[in-house]
Amino acid sequence: MAALIEVLAAGLFHAAVLFLVAAGLQLVFGVQRILNLACGSIYALGAYCGVTAGSVVLGLGFPAALALPVLILAGAAVAVIGPPVERVLRLVYDRDESFQLLLTFALVLMLQDLVRMGWGSSPQQIDGVYLAYGQVRLETARIPVWNLLVLAAALVIAVGLGALLQRTNFGRILRATAENRRMAASLGVDTGKVYAVVFTLGTALGGIGGALVVPSGAATPEMAVELVVEAFAVVVIGGLGSMRGALAGAVVVGVLRAATLMVWPELELLAIYAVVVAVLLLRPAGLFGRPAT
Repeated sequence: MAALIEVLAAGLFHAAVLFLVAAGLQLVFGVQRILNLACGSIYALGAYCGVTAGSVVLGLGFPAALALPVLILAGAAVAVIGPPVERVLRLVYDRDESFQLLLTFALVLMLQDLVRMGWGSSPQQIDGVYLAYGQVRLETARIPVWNLLVLAAALVIAVGLGALLQRTNFGRILRATAENRRMAASLGVDTGKVYAVVFTLGTALGGIGGALVVPSGAATPEMAVELVVEAFAVVVIGGLGSMRGALAGAVVVGVLRAATLMVWPELELLAIYAVVVAVLLLRPAGLFGRPAT
C-alpha cells in the first residue's frame, strides 16, 4: 500500500510539471495553430533560471521556504523571450506545417546552445530545498511536501488559466481568434497582439514547469528533448488544443511513468507510447479532442 501511494504521489508530481508545459503547448496551438517544438527548450531555460535564482536567494541567507515563490517568478521571467520568438514565428503562420516544425526545431537547437553558453553542460541543481520542506506520512508512505506544493501550484495555475479563458473578455477574444482568425480581425481584434500575448503566456507556463522541477532533479541541456517527447505524448492522449485533455493526458503519462520506473524502468517510454498508439487507434482525436471535420 505504501509503495502504491508513493508511486501515485510521484506520478502526480510529474504530471503537474507536464501539465504546465503541455498547457502552454495547447494554448499556442489552439490559438495560433502552430506546433511549438521549442516548448522543451523553454522548459530547460526555466529550469536553469530557477537554479540561478534559487542559488542566489539561498546564498543571501533567505530561508528555503521562499524557494517556491522565487522559482515560480524565475520560471515566469522566461516569458521575456516570448514576444521576440513570436515575431520570428510570424514568418510561418500561413505556411505548411513542415516549415513550422523546421523553424521551431531550429529554435530548439539555438536555445539549447544558449543554455550551454550561459550555464555550461554540467548538471546543476538547487541543494537544500527539496527536503527542507519536510515530508508527510500517509500510512507508512512518506511523501515530500515539495511534491504536494508543486501539485497545488499547478492546480491553482490551471484554475486561473481556466478562469482567464472562460470568464474574461480577453478569454473570449482568444476563443474567437482560435475559431476564426480572419473574422476576428475583421471585427477589430488585433490578432498580432493576441498571438504575442498567447505565446508569451505559453512561454511563461513552460518556464514555470522547468523551474519547479529543479529542487528534485538536476537541470541539464538534454532535458529539453526528453520533455518534448513526453509533452507530445500528453497532447496526443488528451487531444490537440484541449486544456482538459492536457490535464488528463498529463495525469496518464505522469502516473504511468512513475509506475513503470518502479516496476520495469527500461520500459518507461515504451509504456507511454503504447498508450499513445492505443489512443490513436481507438480515438484519433484524443480523449478530449474534437474530430476533424
